[in-house]
Amino acid sequence: MSWLRQIGAVTLLSLRTIPQRLGSSAVAVIGIAGVVIVFVAVLSIAEGFFAAMRGAGSPTRALVMRSGADSEMTSGLGGPETDIIKQAPGIFRDGPRVLASAELFVIIDLPKRSTLTPANVPMRGIEPTAFQVRDEARLVEGRMLQFGTNEMVAGRSASRQFAGLSVGSEVKAGQVTWTVVGIFEAGGSAAETELWCDAHALQGAYRRGNSYQSVLVRLESPQSFDTFKNWLTSNPQLNVSVRREIEYYSAQSALLTRLIRTVGFGIAALMGIGAVFGAILTMYTAVATRAREIATLRALGFNTVSVLISVLAESLVLAALGGALGGIAAYIGFNGYQTSTINFQTFSQVAFAFAVTPSLLIQGLGYALMMGFIGGLLPAVRAARLPISSALREL
Repeated sequence: MSWLRQIGAVTLLSLRTIPQRLGSSAVAVIGIAGVVIVFVAVLSIAEGFFAAMRGAGSPTRALVMRSGADSEMTSGLGGPETDIIKQAPGIFRDGPRVLASAELFVIIDLPKRSTLTPANVPMRGIEPTAFQVRDEARLVEGRMLQFGTNEMVAGRSASRQFAGLSVGSEVKAGQVTWTVVGIFEAGGSAAETELWCDAHALQGAYRRGNSYQSVLVRLESPQSFDTFKNWLTSNPQLNVSVRREIEYYSAQSALLTRLIRTVGFGIAALMGIGAVFGAILTMYTAVATRAREIATLRALGFNTVSVLISVLAESLVLAALGGALGGIAAYIGFNGYQTSTINFQTFSQVAFAFAVTPSLLIQGLGYALMMGFIGGLLPAVRAARLPISSALREL
């Protein structure tokens, strides 16, 4: 166990001398913290977007679209088809009411509040059962729209991100002027980016006739999905695809999430190279400053392994400090920051909040430690190989 005691003693001595090299140590810590801030901030965009999209789905709901459609924008269902869909077994029924909503989906132009540039905002025509199907949605301001009129309710995120969506505002869409009568929340999901109105009124505004794009149903239970799907896909009157809602929105977020993560890792890798060189210079400076001290320890019988580990430990401690500071700064600066981006599947805006999750903070700390290890390895090897005689001549 003597070699363990040697390692502990030399490592503790190395860490105690960090204040003597405060300037160079601070450079390494700040450099690594900067990389971690960017790394965590960029990836928090992907996490927030994914959470908003996945949060829009529920395992107790299913989405029915035309067979072959990969999004509601490319789907189309006739009114008679939606009536047949609502007869399928497995749908939750509240007395005589079937909890299914045949819906229409269009895109309208509204200016962003921050830049006043036009943005594609999703507008959804719903049926009166929609709020029962989406039981997480609730009004937080104003009142519910009256079906059969040109009224709409706006999602909370939409009202914050886009101009002209406060209660009482009027919006021109299609051949109709709509009045915003309420604001709703839906658990921070992508549904909060949407504007909801009466499906029949929206059909008239866009001359869609008796047509829809999807039917959203609330299932009796998650286990009812197979019964529901099999009945619809085997019905010769229909040509539809059936997906769990949560799977549909997860697929919608996959492309953009993958793109953001790829960009994030790329940026972090490039910045990490600079941080590693900073750590190398810092640790080389530390080794040069401690040359006589290291030589003395070697002359007293401390082995090369203890010296190598002590230098690596110092580098890792500085990296951990940088990682922790970067993670804290990223959390304070970005977590919960509201923004919006384009959903490449529907070409409409999705409002979401940056999400700095514990997993991202752990990844950031791990990346910082990796930079610290790489940056400290060569200086540690040099310290371990430092000739005792030449270093002692400087005494």
